[in-house]
Amino acid sequence: MKRADKEQLVIELKEKLEGATALYYTDFTGLNVKRMTELRRRFRRANVEYVVIKNTLALRAVNESGLVSQRLRGPTGLVVTKDPVVAAKLLTDFAKENDQKPAVKGGLFEGKSIDKAQVTKLAAMPSREQMLAQLGAGLQSPMAAFVGALNGLLYTFAGALEGLRTQREGASAGGSA
Repeated sequence: MKRADKEQLVIELKEKLEGATALYYTDFTGLNVKRMTELRRRFRRANVEYVVIKNTLALRAVNESGLVSQRLRGPTGLVVTKDPVVAAKLLTDFAKENDQKPAVKGGLFEGKSIDKAQVTKLAAMPSREQMLAQLGAGLQSPMAAFVGALNGLLYTFAGALEGLRTQREGASAGGSA
């Protein structure tokens, strides 16, 4: 590959990294073309980039984007994402289905270095949509109880007014007889 082509690859990867919140390093050794294509399709559907590039070029792009990175060894694929939980879930689920391949080497999350265990923890977290749904349900429960209590008070008040009306009608009917 010519020097200009390498520089262009570094520039393109640097641009992708600047908009990302997470970057995961994977070792894709042992994945055949069919499995690798399936992995890329899954990532593409979730708007996650999967890039295979020489380690020296990947490190140059990572370092030029302002992130500090660990030393990479062996074949490396980069998972570049704006949604770290979705990407971690896709990566770990795919690895479970395919004999732990690709293997997670580590990564960067919001500019800080993370290891394989932290990527697994991110994969175990609920997605953004699930968290918002849980928050909404949590907020709805006290509100529903409050509305129920107000409704009960209104029924009690209406019952008291009805009793008072019945009592006054009985008193006025008894006084005119």
